[in-house]
Amino acid sequence: MRYYFDTSTLFIRGTFRAASTGIYGGIRSVTTLINHTVSAGRSHEDPRKELEFVAAGAGISHDFFGLLTTVPVQQCCVLQYDSVTAFITAGIPREPPVNAGSINIIVCINEGLEDSALLETIMVATEAKAEALMDMGLPLTGTPADAIIAGCEGSVKHRHAGRLTDTGRRVRETVLRGIPQAIRCHDAPERPAHSSFLIFSRFQGDHWVEWSPYDCPYFPCHFAGQRCDFCYCPFYPCGDEILGEWTESSHGGRVWNCARCTLLHEPEIADYLKKFPGASLTELKSLSNVKKEIQ
Repeated sequence: MRYYFDTSTLFIRGTFRAASTGIYGGIRSVTTLINHTVSAGRSHEDPRKELEFVAAGAGISHDFFGLLTTVPVQQCCVLQYDSVTAFITAGIPREPPVNAGSINIIVCINEGLEDSALLETIMVATEAKAEALMDMGLPLTGTPADAIIAGCEGSVKHRHAGRLTDTGRRVRETVLRGIPQAIRCHDAPERPAHSSFLIFSRFQGDHWVEWSPYDCPYFPCHFAGQRCDFCYCPFYPCGDEILGEWTESSHGGRVWNCARCTLLHEPEIADYLKKFPGASLTELKSLSNVKKEIQ
């Protein structure tokens, strides 16, 4: 999996088996998951054509699932908990009608699930969304415009994903954490300059950590003059054993360890990826090799 943003769209690329409650929903294999922002004044237009236009503009055929939202994608909250990565946009007006707004959730799991488990993932995420809203004191369990996509990659490893399974527990806790964060981003007086990135850490006790490019106590963690625009790597876990390796985690599973990878911290590579957000990892590695040969 890898993801990137353009002006008004979140693209998540990979080889997914996915289930969607959104436009062109259902269960099938797709290469792309999309969350696209439309203006409130255009919400009455044909949503299918809107998504087809967005996909065609990005060179994507019909093998995608897509969601529409009036929330700017820059307010997306990205959360990672082991094998689970969630992308959440949420906007809830505080004035009547309180059932307006929209909440979009995309859950990506880097372990294979059976189709029934994908549907369970949607159930768990929906339940967690309602629980989070009630915990915030909001008089609703969702909005009429809400939609969810659950996608997985890899050979089937899990037959079930209910809230009592490890996968379901991670999905639930990720959504419980992400909904309030996404709503806070939407309600902020000024639009955030970048998405919120949160990761579940076990270092010095289980807790959520929000990554920020400002005043990092570990800077520079790799080398003098490094760039940290992509400290929260959009390719994670890339699975490229030249850049990192799978290691045993304290919770008994495996996690991708990329502590020694400096690719996206190279200033030229960071600048290139900001200019061409759809660039592939192979392309970036090639550019890095060319730079080294010139030097």
